[in-house]
Amino acid sequence: MFISFEGQDGSGKTTQAELLVDWLRSRGSEVVSTREPGGTELGEAIREVVLHGVEMTPWAEAALFASSRAEHAARVIRPALERGAWVVCDRYVDSSVVYQGIARGLGAERVLELNSMVTGGLMPARTFVLALGVEAARSRQGDELDRIEREDETFRRAVADGYRALAELFPDRVAVLDATLAPDVIAEQVREQVRGL
Repeated sequence: MFISFEGQDGSGKTTQAELLVDWLRSRGSEVVSTREPGGTELGEAIREVVLHGVEMTPWAEAALFASSRAEHAARVIRPALERGAWVVCDRYVDSSVVYQGIARGLGAERVLELNSMVTGGLMPARTFVLALGVEAARSRQGDELDRIEREDETFRRAVADGYRALAELFPDRVAVLDATLAPDVIAEQVREQVRGL
């Protein structure tokens, strides 16, 4: 089973991904825990470029994320699923749909089409979106921000709105969770839904 976690920076998605991985492993499951951008040697190199490199155009950014994802899907995610492992991913296609498609104005459908092409249509069985207000998300971040985290409030609001729109675009796959709740409460909500898959 393939599960992804999404949300603004500071929403707690990484924490929830780690808690789900620990829970699944405690039940005896093989779990591949991974992240985007990253997950492979190429993906980690691209991560450095997109998060800490020079400024770039929106389509260049989208294409770099898609390149990382193509490698990730082919070398890590698909092989794990084929051998029966769980895959828990901190960000996946939905990040590009929201950040580049919606917030950068490239078009959600166009960015989704690009990513569907490079991954062979591989999508999670369930995506958990950790919903949090812009101000609350920013207050949870540290002082050392990456290139995308340094974007202005207008961009951050577009990202927050984009994540809310995901559940309407993909109601059968996307579950929105209240990120203001205690981490253990959210983790139990995640486990309840995973048990039902």
